[in-house]
Amino acid sequence: MDLAEVGQDDRTGPAAIQAVDIQRQSVVFSTEALMRGRGDILHGRTALVIGFGKLGSSIARLLHAKGVQVTFFDIDPVRRTQALSQGFAVARDREHALTGAGLVLCATGSIALRGEDFPHLRNGAYIATVTSSEDELELAGLPEVYTRARTGESITRYQTTGHYFYLMNNGNAVNFLHGASVGPFIFLVQAEILAAIEILARADLNPGMHGIGADHRATIAATWLNYFNR
Repeated sequence: MDLAEVGQDDRTGPAAIQAVDIQRQSVVFSTEALMRGRGDILHGRTALVIGFGKLGSSIARLLHAKGVQVTFFDIDPVRRTQALSQGFAVARDREHALTGAGLVLCATGSIALRGEDFPHLRNGAYIATVTSSEDELELAGLPEVYTRARTGESITRYQTTGHYFYLMNNGNAVNFLHGASVGPFIFLVQAEILAAIEILARADLNPGMHGIGADHRATIAATWLNYFNR
């Protein structure tokens, strides 16, 4: 059966670009808020971002602007090269990167930290993710080694003899704690999804990938402005 697909242009669509920008700001906002709740600050801290995708790279730039020393790790050598070309420090291996990071942000959409990785974390390191604990972290075996205790708002301390670290929001997306700080901008993304569904429903497209047209985006943007920029 021939299929037609309609989607947002993930590189140039205003809704997609806005969504990435909002998400990176909300991730950094929530991470910093939780750390400040424990008397810690981001500025001057070393951070490891795992995953040099669109969101991971965007988060890293915002962290850098806040005075954070950012290092990347990605299992994809192409992405590691891209990170280097954009001026970021890139770790040669995950183990070495973890030992020097005071903050670890997981942005891979797959398993970023396995059970054997946690002992390499620096004492007192914070871990945050941008998706979910099931996607990014292998936590199932940790209770056999670490004891857990709540130490602040949505922060769990994992501790064993000679080693401890902090997990934000139980490993789930840290920005969900504050409503993702997205506000009404999420409606731009949702509107483009609805527009794509409407185009598909016509059933008059040739097989292949199709994008949301400029006319749809202009209508969506104008409608959004009419409601939210009065």
